[in-house]
Amino acid sequence: MKLEINPQRLLAELRELATFGAYRTGVHRPTFSPQDMAARRWVIDRMTAAGLEPRMDGIGNILGMAPGERRRLLVGSHSDSQNHAGWLDGAMGVVYALEIARAVAESGRTDVAVEPVDWADEEAHFASFLGSRSAIGEVSEEEIDAARCATTGTPLRLALADAGLAGRERLRIEPARYLGYLEAHIEQGDYLDAHGLALGVVTTIVGIWQYRLTVRGQRNHGGTTRMAVRKDAGAALVMLINRIEERFRALAGDRTVWTVGNIRLEPGQVSIIPDLAEMMLQVRDSDPDVLWRMDAALRALVEETNAAGPCSAALELVSSSAPHAMSTALKEELDSAAEEVAPGRAIRMPSGAGHDAQILAQVMPSGMLFVPSIGGISHHWDENTRDDDLVLGCRALAGACARLLTKAA
Repeated sequence: MKLEINPQRLLAELRELATFGAYRTGVHRPTFSPQDMAARRWVIDRMTAAGLEPRMDGIGNILGMAPGERRRLLVGSHSDSQNHAGWLDGAMGVVYALEIARAVAESGRTDVAVEPVDWADEEAHFASFLGSRSAIGEVSEEEIDAARCATTGTPLRLALADAGLAGRERLRIEPARYLGYLEAHIEQGDYLDAHGLALGVVTTIVGIWQYRLTVRGQRNHGGTTRMAVRKDAGAALVMLINRIEERFRALAGDRTVWTVGNIRLEPGQVSIIPDLAEMMLQVRDSDPDVLWRMDAALRALVEETNAAGPCSAALELVSSSAPHAMSTALKEELDSAAEEVAPGRAIRMPSGAGHDAQILAQVMPSGMLFVPSIGGISHHWDENTRDDDLVLGCRALAGACARLLTKAA
């Protein structure tokens, strides 16, 4: 079985989807916004035109179901975006799924199917992986009641109602219906682009551990308090961050990354010594042992800070997700398909970002394929991938789908 994609149609539809919420050279399509819902209606129209039976559920997920008895693969990603971000993050995987579903239909085969899916809120405007977690039964009504938009504070219930989704039943994926789940994505890093590679077969999706570090001192006058007697929480936090950088670099693996993404001082006035300094720290790696090693180092540094004074420090693990390995069988088929379309220019690599595939991996075999990001830029309107690489990625994913559907016969 061979699936032939249409490169011109693929590229045209990628650019058409990018018109919804167009912003500079990227898109602004936050989850459940008018722009997002317009894009989702466009996806539904494309699924219908491909002979599928699309259904949008009560959390915004869209599944294009193929009628009849068939061997099926679930393929997709997400069409919503980060705020003022890029045109390919998520959207590429959705359009790939649509194109491959059409290729199956155009092949004349009625015993196999690729069912495209467009997940809601992978970008965590309201909650991380909201759509895919809901589809495997991990999102409770209580979580929906409590969720708020991270940008606007809008309650999720209100956003769902404004989007016309209130009262709809939520989709529950049936793992036994599918041979597995495949997702294609831009790399969002520079490894493939910097090394002249065309494709990356994902081995593992990293674990992500997020911490809140709080330092407490004593508020006082910034002009009259001698340096020798100050308990400056802000200065203490800066020194702690510097020590974290030094300690982490000595312990990190080849692909360990960490980010201080937010710092807050109270009272936040230039002439007042802050009595509270808080930061959010995120650590990512595909090796659980490395994550535990960094965790132990972080806790030791907090203890050292407390012992040295004059300020006190406290550490809170806010959230943690374990690394998720992709299916061995799916990796092998992706390897073979990638080597066929790009001989010698495909590698195996971990994913440094989280993806819906890590959620689906909990209930069915899952695999991922990366295409290069020019300059490694993502979550920004300058995000881009060369047309040739976009086409090559879709051909590789289609090849893997064909192999899996044929082997299951």
